[in-house]
Amino acid sequence: MMVPASSTRAVDSLRLVEALKLRFVLGLEGLSADFGERIALQNHTWLRDEGQHGGGHRACIADTQLYGRASVNVSQVHYDDLPDKRLKSATALSTIIHPVPPRLPSVHIHVSYTEIRDEAGYWRIMADLNPSIPRPEDTAWFAEEIQKASGAWYEEGTLQGDKYFYIPALERHRGVNHFYLEGLNSGEFIQDYTLAESIGRAAIDAYLTILRRCLDRRLPVTEEAILEQLGYHTVYFFQVLMLDRGTTSGLLVHDQNDVGILGSLPRAVDRELLMSWRSRLVEPQVRLLDQLVAALPNTRPAVVGEQEKRALAEVVREHFRAHPEALKEQASGFSLPATVANHGKQ
Repeated sequence: MMVPASSTRAVDSLRLVEALKLRFVLGLEGLSADFGERIALQNHTWLRDEGQHGGGHRACIADTQLYGRASVNVSQVHYDDLPDKRLKSATALSTIIHPVPPRLPSVHIHVSYTEIRDEAGYWRIMADLNPSIPRPEDTAWFAEEIQKASGAWYEEGTLQGDKYFYIPALERHRGVNHFYLEGLNSGEFIQDYTLAESIGRAAIDAYLTILRRCLDRRLPVTEEAILEQLGYHTVYFFQVLMLDRGTTSGLLVHDQNDVGILGSLPRAVDRELLMSWRSRLVEPQVRLLDQLVAALPNTRPAVVGEQEKRALAEVVREHFRAHPEALKEQASGFSLPATVANHGKQ
């Protein structure tokens, strides 16, 4: 059984992210019914230290006609019984959807609240649209909805997002819309809570609207479009496992939810394309790319299943433990959250 965090703000934050999860899951299931599948996302639970320090639950589905990978995760980790830990609690919604039709975009949404013992808590809010084949009207719609929800925070969020989701080795961004607020704390918890709720809802609703519009248009599926999607999903895979600080931190802190943490990965990638980027890297990241490719099946495309996710998680964890200096090359906004250090002693 999962023991929840005891603080009032952790309880409130958990209520928020669970409501956002329900909103998204119902929307995704409704779209699938209209698509003719009538799927139900399956709930999976994981426990941190057998539930003593929290855990989480994720609603997910894979390999349907509409969703290649869909994962909507809620987690809450805390150290109520360990007062020497810097982290008091961390509560999060983290979700990624990778549709099968290549003209339907992927999306990543993250809303979390972190409490540091004897310090001010803070929010992290991310929303980024990730199409394989960008459509200007979808890009504009998503940006407009996030701007309305974030208000005065929009400029900072987009500047941080553009910085975080840039891939230096490939000289490109991951995705077309990048919103990222790190360390948000205005001094008014209710005000920040309301902002997080507003942006979370806006990102979910805007994405569902984009999927609906694409499905209504019955956009054609061509071999060229399928190959474009495979290429972009390979870019996504590269960014998540080589650069994404949140993913790396989660894997370094513990190994009790590897499949859930790597729920962000697309269904399949191109090994040859990954290896073509090898010459753009320096050590020790060349070694990391080699090990990631070796953990994939030697097929084209290379399907990323649960077995592969566990292997990839272990590759990332062992690499950054052996080469902590490589962490400085990972993505960042305007500040570096001490995610891993927070799980240590004060």
